[in-house]
Amino acid sequence: MLALAGAAIICQLQPVGAEELTIMATGGAWQAALRQAWFEPFAKKAGVKFNEQEYTGELGKIKAMVETGNVPIDLVTVETSTVLQGCDAGVLIRIDYSKVADRSRFLPGTALDCGVGIDVYGDVLAYDTTVLKEAPTSVLDIFDTKKFPGKRAMRKAPAQNLEWALMADGVPIAEVYKVLGTPDGVDRAFKKLDTIKKDIVWWDAGAQPPQLLASKEVVMTTAWNGRIQSAIDQDKRPFAIVWDNQIVEYDMIAIPKGAKNLDLAYKYLAYVAQPDVGAQLGRFIPYGPVLSDSTPFVPKDVLPKLPTAPDHMKNYLVGDVEFWGDHGEDLVKRFNAWLAQ
Repeated sequence: MLALAGAAIICQLQPVGAEELTIMATGGAWQAALRQAWFEPFAKKAGVKFNEQEYTGELGKIKAMVETGNVPIDLVTVETSTVLQGCDAGVLIRIDYSKVADRSRFLPGTALDCGVGIDVYGDVLAYDTTVLKEAPTSVLDIFDTKKFPGKRAMRKAPAQNLEWALMADGVPIAEVYKVLGTPDGVDRAFKKLDTIKKDIVWWDAGAQPPQLLASKEVVMTTAWNGRIQSAIDQDKRPFAIVWDNQIVEYDMIAIPKGAKNLDLAYKYLAYVAQPDVGAQLGRFIPYGPVLSDSTPFVPKDVLPKLPTAPDHMKNYLVGDVEFWGDHGEDLVKRFNAWLAQ
């Protein structure tokens, strides 16, 4: 799927001459699930043609389009921290929720000024049960190279990794962002990452963790829960998910400044915000709905696989989007400098 990054995948769902809506998302099993749950049903219902592109989630890609005045997309999926940064930078438009849905229907933190929540996912640990005979019990086991020797994979970004580093260094979950908000806390997190730096294989796109496990290039990896569950359910991979110390986050969708089909973009957002429609994604990838009234529509066999299932919410951290909106740019620079050392 990485070879397709940045290239358009045209879905010819409607005859030539139909209105067109173009969306850019982050590929892999997740984008395939979006297509089945929402893209194709919306295209059929609205009588439009849906065009898709892929990217790796970086704000720079969106920013470059807006700054050059060449914006070939109408909607883009983004992380919450990217929404805040894109809003501050003026590259994402402020959402008119009167055209989408009542903001009170969304879970706290999922109806932002420049982005609308679309799902709840978990940053988790995954491993191949045929490779590791002793099962890890926490995401923080990724720092234990004595008990679990071998290469391990982490996302090539500071977010999540710095939080886990502090947690592994003994910082209580409730104090993680307080500590990370200090220079000493940042130093402490990087010092902990130093202990496994030589053992890390870095991944950029969500499709990579299951590939790295399948090729046995790594013994464990951090990952988005849905990508691993899809590999288990659809590809019959002998993988397992470790939920303890997961970081709960939200995927968002936004409209870049200069989008050409604004009315159609809003129609799509309103469509997905319908209670029964919002629950459909879980049928294709186990991410939870962000709409409070969508949960009754989630299939019962899907509920236990969601990051918000009671058994998975005993020891977890909710990603602080405001923290990353405020500190993300500086921490990315520090992280990139650390990688280069």
